[in-house]
Amino acid sequence: MAKKPKPSELGKRQRQILDIIYELGEASVGDVLERLSDPPSYSSVRTMIRVLETKGLLKHRNEGNKYFYKPTQKREVVRKSALSHLMKTFFSGSETDTIAAILDNSDGLSEEELDRLEKIIELARKDRK
Repeated sequence: MAKKPKPSELGKRQRQILDIIYELGEASVGDVLERLSDPPSYSSVRTMIRVLETKGLLKHRNEGNKYFYKPTQKREVVRKSALSHLMKTFFSGSETDTIAAILDNSDGLSEEELDRLEKIIELARKDRK
């Protein structure tokens, strides 16, 4: 069986479609078409969704003559893959540099967000012991 492509290996439109379906949990071609900016034709969206299904990223169920598509992988798995690709591409795989860049580009974190980050760091330290 062929290995599923990573979201970072998909075209821009394919990623947009996949994002919409993740957001909705399950969607028809019409549902996706309504949410795309500058949408292509219905048949183009249907074709791209079929390609994503062929690649193993979506599966469908039919209800009457309508197909509904949903992701085959949990969003967390896809997020980790995308983040890993981002870190390798722009930060030489460095988690520290990635986090520093995010914080440097932040418009200022709230106290709640800083507290949450502190707790995450504390947990990461405890997990290493």
